[in-house]
Amino acid sequence: MKKIFTLIFAAAIGLSCFAGCATEKDDPAASQTAEQADSDLAYVKNNGKLVIGYTEYQPMNYVDDNGEFVGFDTEFAKAVCEKLGVEPEFVKINWDTKEISLEAKDIDCIWNGFTIDEERKENLDFSEPYIENKQVVVIKKDNKDKYVDTKSLSGANLVAEISSAGETAIKEDENLSKANYVAVSKQTDGLLEVKSGTADAVVLDYTLAFSMVGDGTDYSDLMMIDGLDLAVEQYGIGFRKGSDIVPEVNKIIEELKADGTLAEIAEKYELTPNLIK
Repeated sequence: MKKIFTLIFAAAIGLSCFAGCATEKDDPAASQTAEQADSDLAYVKNNGKLVIGYTEYQPMNYVDDNGEFVGFDTEFAKAVCEKLGVEPEFVKINWDTKEISLEAKDIDCIWNGFTIDEERKENLDFSEPYIENKQVVVIKKDNKDKYVDTKSLSGANLVAEISSAGETAIKEDENLSKANYVAVSKQTDGLLEVKSGTADAVVLDYTLAFSMVGDGTDYSDLMMIDGLDLAVEQYGIGFRKGSDIVPEVNKIIEELKADGTLAEIAEKYELTPNLIK
C-alpha cells in the first residue's frame, strides 16, 4: 500500500513540476511578464511608449497660439523617445500627487521642469541634470519700489505652486516664511493672482518667469525683482526608484548633447544660458 501511495505522490509531483517548467520555458508571455516586473526598460519598450507626466509650464510644456503642444521638455522628450524606440505619451498630472502617479504606473516619468533635490532622491531616481534654474519673485511693476528684497516681502501676500521649489523657498527663507502664504495648483495661477491683485508676489521658476513676464507678454505689467535669486537648482527627469531605464536615458542625453540636438532645442526656447553642457 505504501509503495502504491509513494508512486502516486511521485507522479503528482512530476506532473506539477512539468507544468511549472513548461510555463516558464515554453510560455514567452509569462517569461516576459516576469522580466517586466523587474525592468522598467522592458516594461516601457513592451508597451511601445513612454508615458510622461507634465503640467502646463511655459517654456517647458505648453500649448502655443496655433494649438500645438510644444516646449523645451516636450521636444526633448520626443528626441529621447525616438532614440529609445518608443512613442511619447504626454499625460497632464496633478503636481501635488505626481510621485503617487509614478509609483502606481499611471505615468513612467515626471518630465516637466522637475527640480532635483535630496528629499525627492529618497523616493525617485533622476536622470542627469540638463537645465539650471533658480527661484525668483514676480511682482507688479507698480510695486517695484515697495518690494525690493525678502525683508520688504515679510508682510506681503505670497503665492507659489503647491509642492514646488517656490513653496520650499518661501518656507526656508527667514523673511518670506513670515509672509501670508497661500498655495496654488499651478505656477501660472500664481501669475494670475498677482496680476489680479489678490496676491502681492509669486515665487516661481526663472525659466517660466523669463518666458511669460514683462514687455511683449500677457503679463507686461509684471516684473521679476532684480537680483533677488532665492535658490539655484537643476532640472532632471524623475523615474521610479531603482529604474533601469535611467542609465539608458542618460546615455541618450549625452548623445543629444554631443550631436547638438539639445542645444538647438534650447536655443529655440531661449534656454541656451540655462543648458548644462
